[in-house]
Parts: sequence; C-alpha cells; structure tokens
Amino acid sequence: MPLPAVDTRYLFFTGKGGVGKTSLSCATGLALAAAGKRVLIVSTDPASNLDEVLEVPLGATPTPVLPGLFALNIDPEAAAAAYRERMVGPYRGVLPEAAIRSIEEQFSGGCTVEIAAFDAFAELIGLPARTQDFDHVIFDTAPTGHTLRLLTLPSAWSEFLDTGAGGASCLGPLAGLEKQKKLYAATVAELADPARTAIILVSRPEAAALREAERTRRELAELGVSTPRLAVNGVFVAHSDDPVAQAMAARHAAALADIPAGLAGLPQSETPFVARGMVGLDALRAALLPSAPQADAAPAPVPAPDIALPPGLAGLVDELAATGHGVVMTMGKGGVGKTSVAAAVALSLARRGHRVLLTTTDPAAHVADLLDAGVANLRIGRIDPALEVARHRAEVIARAGDQLDPGARAVLEEDLRSPCTEEIAVFHAFARTVEEGADGFVVLDTAPTGHTILLMDSAEAYHREVLRSRGDLPDAVRQLLPRLRDPDFTRVLILTLAEATPVHEAERLQADLGRAQIKPFAWVINQSLLASGSLDPVLAARGRFEAPFIRRVGELSSRVALIPWLAEAPTGQKGLAGMLAAGLAP
Repeated sequence: MPLPAVDTRYLFFTGKGGVGKTSLSCATGLALAAAGKRVLIVSTDPASNLDEVLEVPLGATPTPVLPGLFALNIDPEAAAAAYRERMVGPYRGVLPEAAIRSIEEQFSGGCTVEIAAFDAFAELIGLPARTQDFDHVIFDTAPTGHTLRLLTLPSAWSEFLDTGAGGASCLGPLAGLEKQKKLYAATVAELADPARTAIILVSRPEAAALREAERTRRELAELGVSTPRLAVNGVFVAHSDDPVAQAMAARHAAALADIPAGLAGLPQSETPFVARGMVGLDALRAALLPSAPQADAAPAPVPAPDIALPPGLAGLVDELAATGHGVVMTMGKGGVGKTSVAAAVALSLARRGHRVLLTTTDPAAHVADLLDAGVANLRIGRIDPALEVARHRAEVIARAGDQLDPGARAVLEEDLRSPCTEEIAVFHAFARTVEEGADGFVVLDTAPTGHTILLMDSAEAYHREVLRSRGDLPDAVRQLLPRLRDPDFTRVLILTLAEATPVHEAERLQADLGRAQIKPFAWVINQSLLASGSLDPVLAARGRFEAPFIRRVGELSSRVALIPWLAEAPTGQKGLAGMLAAGLAP
C-alpha cells in the first residue's frame, strides 16, 4: 500500500525535515480527490513548498488545484501583520499615541509570528464553518521540533490564559487573547480526538530518520497522542547489480529490518522511490502506482553529463581552517544534510588541531548521533529550549525580583510563564554560542530555513524587548548581529540537494540573508546521484534530473562544493571523513 489509510477528517503529516511530508500529504490529497472526496491541504511550515509541489500559486485562502482538491499556505508573516492590527487597531484614536507605540512594541518580537500562525491554524480546526465544505483537511506540517511545539501550544496558551492575572507580557494585552479561549479549547478537543484526527509519522527508510520518528512517537505519546501511523517514504529496491544501487537498497532494507520497537507496532505504509522525484502532479500520480519502480527501471542509455561538476568539500574546509577561528553555520531546507556536513566540517577542523564546538539550534537535530566516539579538540553541544527557559527565568527573577513590589513581581512572573519566553531564552543562548567563535571555531547546525530566518530577523526586535522589559542588554546579544554580518567572523554554508524544491528554497534563503546583510560563504550540494557514478537505470535517471539544478547553483554562487551520494552512510568518524574525501579535487 503506497499511502496511509485515511479514516479521519483531519490528518497531520509530521516528521524530520526532508522526509517527504509535503509530497505524501499532496499525494494523499490527490488520491482522496480522485476517489470523489473534497480535500483541503494546509501548510503550517514557515518554509513551505506546497505550491511548488502542487504547481499552483497559493495564498491564505483555499485555492483550487484539481476538481475536489484545494490548498492554502498559512503565511506566518502575513498572519502576524493581521494579528498585530487586530490587537492594536481598536485602540487607535482612543489611547494616546505613546500608549499605542507601547502596545505595538509588545507585538514586535518573533513570538508574535508564532502566535499569529497558530491563531490562523486554530481557526481551521476550532471553527467548523471555515472548513465545512471539505471532507478531509490535511496539514502538511513543519519539521518535528516546530510540529511538536505547534501541538503543545493549545495547552500552553490555555494554561497561560487560565492563570494570567492581567498586565503586560510579550503576548500583548490579555484581552485580545481572552477572546480566543473558546477557539483554543475547541482546537484542543479536536486534536485529542483519535476519531477525528490522525497523526502520520513520516520517515525515510534510514536508521537516523527512523530513530527520529521514534523520538517523535514518544513525545507525541506524552502529549496524549498514542496511536499515530507510520509512513515510510522513498523505499528503494535494486533491479541491477550496480554498487550504488545495491548499497542504497541494502541500507534501506537494513533500516527497516531494525525498525525501533515502538514504531514496529504502528499501522504502516511504504511509498516507493520515484526516479523523477515527487514535485509536480504527474510525479505525484506516479507515486500512487505500486509498479512505478519497475516502470522506471526499464533500461535507458545514460548520456555523459554535459556539465562540469563542482569540486568536493575538502577545499572549502581548507579555506575555513586558514582563518583560525570564527563561526561556521550550515543553513538550508530540512533534510538536505546540514547536520552531517556540520559534523564533517567540525571533525576535520578538530583533527587539524583547532578547538571546535559543534552545536545546533534545531530542536529536531541530534548532532551527537553522528559521532560514535570522543574526538580530541571537539566539544558537542545543543541549545536545549527547556534548559534555556529555566536559566532565563532564574536570571531575570534574580536580577529584578528583589527590587519589585508584589504587583510588579506578579507581572514579571506572568511574562515568564508565557510560551514566548522560550524564543527569548533560545535567542540569548544562540548569542552566547556565537560569542565563543572569538577564541576558536563554532560550527552551528542551524534550524530549517524558516525558523532560522525568523530567529535572525527577530534580533533587533529582541534588542528592543530586552531593553524595554529588563533594563540591560548582554554584550553577547549586542554583538550578535555585527558578528553575523562580519564575513571574516561568520561563514554561512548554504546546503541543498540537486532538486527543484531544495534549490529554490536555498535561493530564497540567500535573498533573505542578503536583506539581513549576511553574505553566504559557499553553497554545498549534497547527496548527488549524478556525481555518484551509478549506472543503475532508476538512480541514473534521477541523476540526470540534477544537471539543471547544479548549473543553477553555479549561477548563484562563485564558491560551490558537491558531495556524491555515498555508499557508506555519513555517520561515525569514518563515514563523516568519507564526505570530505569524496568528490572532485579542488
């Protein structure tokens, strides 16, 4: 069975970035529409590529794709702008201008974007009239960390509203949120009803992706979601004796044979590997056919590439090592290999004798899984939101608590109970981590594109928020933007695959970085089948699709590295070292 069974009105596709949530949610919607159902697909991902997969420009209202199939994007920035005006508008002309500016300031931080996006999401579930014309509503959700946060927000906001005593917080006037209590309660009820809502855990047939799916299953169980389904996407079966094909098939088979026990008991579906990928309606239809791999596997000539392939990763690391210190950031869409490349770069720098900190700001990343033993000169860390929130609360109360009267202290404690506190706390930890690049190397495996850009764009707003509500500004926070904008201190590696959606997403990322006055150091194309030399008909066909995207990357950057798809998985010191050794010499 290529797709998950559908027996609920709401479906959430969740999982680590790059596992194919958008592709499977769209293929499922296409299958339901073909069966005569009316279906709405919704993206809640700040880095959504839903319109690209469906080949239709999307907005905030349902857009027809095919008969019976509609889709929309929840745009976090647009939702934030509308939310701000909805909260501030009623006070214009009523309160003094200074008071209006004070209220607007409360909505200037990145947390408002998250509140607003959730507000728009909640209306689609908690207000039945919004989706009454549809039999099924499918949510193509953001990568794991964001999705789990989204699912916990209803309870978080409900608790905050129930216990809030009034006053100012980073949420803005409580009166605005008080009006939403019934909506949030209805949303929670729908999410908690297994007869109405199904959670689909999406994974690749790879050990790391399945481990991540198991973590997600456990975390969902803690939220009361105990019966998700598992969808394994892109299962490859070799139909030739090509070494790369045999290695890929063996890796997939081994991962599925050793599937975590918690996943093994779940209802499961498998979608086959499709040579042309799953972007576009024709490709989605092909994924619905169990015979697609055999059809794709028909022998076909493999023309010599008409493109000069970029060199491997080793040359970039040579340039980075020559600087002696600074911050290296891997950025890009989820699933392109940011964590693996960050670990490989950190390992190489440490082996050259440099002191290196390898860490992540991505709640769904687990860099420690990639290194199987201690490495001299290398420390591995992670910015843990829960720990950072506890630290931030303690610091703020210790600094200001004794100087406040009981009423003012109550306002401060209310502010620190807000879920928005997590954004501020993680931001401070990010600033402290970047500061360490002054005396050694910091290699940051960053969060997926949308989250990362929101984090960076929030910097100046958080500067103002900290000054307004805390009275001082740590040096690390004050220096963060200048350090990120200094090309001699921070070097951004944009990661992509040689496929349409990752390249287009990375192109948008580069434009966003430009507006933030940050110029990428280089682009890295990862897991190239064209560069692997595979002669397997299916893999060679996929490789041929890469050529135009490799050319496009060359047009976007003068410094490009390319890593072939490797028969040995890029885990452990040996596998990570293989990423550096693979590819053309610089």
